[in-house]
Amino acid sequence: MRIVIAPDSFKGSASAVQVTKAIADGWLSVRPDDEIVELPMADGGEGTLDAFLLAVPGARRFPVRVTGPDGRVAQASWVLLPPTTELPGGTGVVELAEASGLPLMGRLDPLAANTLGFGQTIAAALDHGVSRLLLGIGGSASTDGGGGVLTALGARMLDAEGLSVLLGGGALMEVVTVDLSKLRALPEGGALVLSDVTNPLLGASGAANVFGEQKGADAAQRALLDAALAHWAEVLRDTGVPADPTAPGAGAAGGTGFGLLAWGAELVSGASTVADAIGLDTALAEADLVITGEGRYDAQTDGGKAPAIVARRAGERGVPVALVAGSLAVEPRGFTASASLTELAGDVAAAIAEPTTWLHRAGAVLAAGSLVA
Repeated sequence: MRIVIAPDSFKGSASAVQVTKAIADGWLSVRPDDEIVELPMADGGEGTLDAFLLAVPGARRFPVRVTGPDGRVAQASWVLLPPTTELPGGTGVVELAEASGLPLMGRLDPLAANTLGFGQTIAAALDHGVSRLLLGIGGSASTDGGGGVLTALGARMLDAEGLSVLLGGGALMEVVTVDLSKLRALPEGGALVLSDVTNPLLGASGAANVFGEQKGADAAQRALLDAALAHWAEVLRDTGVPADPTAPGAGAAGGTGFGLLAWGAELVSGASTVADAIGLDTALAEADLVITGEGRYDAQTDGGKAPAIVARRAGERGVPVALVAGSLAVEPRGFTASASLTELAGDVAAAIAEPTTWLHRAGAVLAAGSLVA
């Protein structure tokens, strides 16, 4: 039988590549004659580059040294997908988490952390001559409205004296105007921003108030950042930039979605775009079963996260789907079977301590359950 394994990463525990391999090894320990197709998924966050490298023949990784979110040097990379007739320079895939992600912070600094390194990585892909960009923006350490990205791409944020403003969301209130005369152009094939976040830039459901706490912002700092982002949006509007702060996804990655909209990029479903790029539909065409998963399956999963996208596409083709999750916060719907690492391991701590062990067990349990003939 042909088994497609297409999970997302178990964030903070195991990458999508590790999750995929562990489930596959577990399945084969019970059914060694089955054909396994490994297609690790991503939604624009951690593991996006790895998913493309494994799934797309000829994909290449290019390392680049950048300024991390706290000002220290960071080692990042981007991935080049092979050229096509329509995209002769190939597609550059850039992952914010690698250059400006939360784990890169020496200590949390919600007002000064920024996305400069992410912009520098994008600039490196442009320097290479890519024809299109896929920009994954999960895992941000900052709430800077994309100011760091735009600065790296040539924009200048200026104060009342005409001097450059410091980076970070806390300094956005000082921006009086933005000089876009040297802002780099989009590649000819455009730029797609991959995210599963649909929050607007501002307000109670905006970037600062929803995601600021996990980046170290207390209540007063979240209020300050929300006001700073509103000011930033007004400055860009007065500059003539047609970016909409109410657009779904504008609040993604601390407002990086909004900054990339200002550049002219298009916000799209991260999981759907990754699925298209790695050939999920082709793999599903002859599949007998699909196994997907994520670290925590909850009410937000159906909103467009990787397992929901995989399950939806499999369902359209009549292929049964099984779910592996670190934990199940709600009852899974639409799956032939499911396995929870927390239940297999006995508790959350044990599951997190040895994720690949329990992922292997989950694969074996599903195989032993006779999900295929």
